[in-house]
Amino acid sequence: MSDKSIFFDHASTTPLDERVLDAMLPYFREKFGNPSSHIHQKGREALSALDKARQQTAELINASEEEIIFTSSATESNNLAIKGISRAYGDRGRHILISEIEHFSVLFAADALKKEGFVIEKIPVLQNGIVIKEELQKKLRPDTILVSVMLSNTEIGTIQPIKELAKIVKDFNPEIIFHTDAASSAGWIPVDVRDLNVDALTLSAHNFYGPKGAAALFLKEGVKIESLFDGGFQEGGRRSGMENVPAIVGLGKACQLAKSEMEERNKRLTHLQGKLWKGLEEKIQYLHFTGDKENRLPGHVSFWIEFAEGESLLLYLQIHGIMAASGSACSSNMLAEDEDDLVASHVLTAVKVPSDICAGSVTFFLGKDNTEEEVDYLLSVMPGIVEKLWAISPAYSDMLKQKEI
Repeated sequence: MSDKSIFFDHASTTPLDERVLDAMLPYFREKFGNPSSHIHQKGREALSALDKARQQTAELINASEEEIIFTSSATESNNLAIKGISRAYGDRGRHILISEIEHFSVLFAADALKKEGFVIEKIPVLQNGIVIKEELQKKLRPDTILVSVMLSNTEIGTIQPIKELAKIVKDFNPEIIFHTDAASSAGWIPVDVRDLNVDALTLSAHNFYGPKGAAALFLKEGVKIESLFDGGFQEGGRRSGMENVPAIVGLGKACQLAKSEMEERNKRLTHLQGKLWKGLEEKIQYLHFTGDKENRLPGHVSFWIEFAEGESLLLYLQIHGIMAASGSACSSNMLAEDEDDLVASHVLTAVKVPSDICAGSVTFFLGKDNTEEEVDYLLSVMPGIVEKLWAISPAYSDMLKQKEI
């Protein structure tokens, strides 16, 4: 095993920024108050911290503070959006559209609504992962109440043209609610809810150097929603439960840092991304990139290699001290029906990656602290790893024999 420790899996999570931790620490001990008990000093300290974090979060996405609902995770935010909005508008219609490459928290939340009589349809995507606009247009109906399309996908890096998609929806019927899951986008790329013209948007702190356990749902003023929880009046009655004040403070600080540093971070990441992309393209045969090359998250490179199984690639990379991802972090422990094979990624299936590869693609998602030296090291070890896997691949051997004939 190598003594190196290189983290190229920022798709799954990001390390907590020390400045975020410093902002959080006082709220674990000395500023421990309950924001709902704001009649005394400790409660007012906590409430003031929530107000500041709400302002910082709103500023990141150009929302107003009253439009921010704090939650515990992107999964909760997506569930609140999909279930809460659908139930609030269920008397208007029962038809919901989602893209076929959504996160499980959107897919499963929508599936759960089927039991309540809602009709769920999926919008297909092109091979680069972009939603097919004509299919969206075709599937809209008079009883459509909600459309949900993620802003970017962490498996393939593709950024959706949400502004254009929202226009298609709003031109058809301005009363249809448009939600976008921006958990892998907010904090990485500029996100402006006014410019995108979305009604609801999900973001999550741990995806951009904030703490786990803190997220938010933007809900445009005037949009109705039913709470998932009963019990209290926190978050304007839209999300009951004691607020995780330290984590929310961390979310706010992470938003502030992302807003001020995004341009500089992305300039470096785009450079490293280009270097990695070009290096892999030049050094490794039979490599196929996934996602859209241009409309892509900065620092994101994903691909599959013929005759080289992705899980094995990751194991060899780990031996060399490099941590990467295969498919979605949320599906990596799911098994197929025979319990011997990993479930094929629904995202890779949708973008036409061969079925025998769908559980074995590789994703490198670089972060703000990765270096050029780390990319050089990866490019130096990757060809040797691939050659080792080819050497034990019957399919590769058969291919070589066919070439000799």
